Amino acid sequence: MSKIKATYLEVILFVIFVLYIVFQPRTPPALSLFIDTPVGAVVVMAVAAYLLLYTHPVLGVLSIFAAYELLRRSTVVRFIPTLPEQPKVDAKQQSFNPPVERTLEEDLVAKMAPIEVSADYVETGFKPVSEDVHGASLM
Repeated sequence: MSKIKATYLEVILFVIFVLYIVFQPRTPPALSLFIDTPVGAVVVMAVAAYLLLYTHPVLGVLSIFAAYELLRRSTVVRFIPTLPEQPKVDAKQQSFNPPVERTLEEDLVAKMAPIEVSADYVETGFKPVSEDVHGASLM
């Protein structure tokens, strides 16, 4: 049985990452606001890449998963409130649209549809014949 050569700090980080992934704690709001920025995401990914390149391979891969979870849990959904003048803007935009007029094709289709389906079947003497398919596969 071979010993895994890992430093004491790597073992502590491994345990912290496993606990973070398994127990799914909430990210503190102050830290979440920093991580949710582009600079924060770059810093988190840079730390994960550093751990991937310069520590034990298992810890490096686990750091990628932990970084992903940290970024995913730190996202803050921000709602843009509706402005009070928005209904006026919507009404003005609707006035720019031309009135809907039916075309000749739409009128004819409306007169013809729906097609009546009868339950009576017509018996014909036609029987399909399969000829040589010239090397094509049968379906």
